[in-house]
Amino acid sequence: MLNDMQRVRIGLTGLAFVFLLVLLGAAISRWSSEEPAANNTANIANNTAEPNEPLAELGVAPGDSSAKNDSQNKQ
Repeated sequence: MLNDMQRVRIGLTGLAFVFLLVLLGAAISRWSSEEPAANNTANIANNTAEPNEPLAELGVAPGDSSAKNDSQNKQ
């Protein structure tokens, strides 16, 4: 039978092995999803030309409109 130190050593070895597998999988998935450098510069140029306004894309008005609605409801 295994004594306690051998069990701990086997457990830590298995944990290190799983950690290395996850690290390798993350590196491979990041490597495969990267775009070429030429496309990155074009995307940066497009992003600076048009501001990113996710609330405007959803059709949600930013904070000031709720104050206007409150004043209209009180009248």
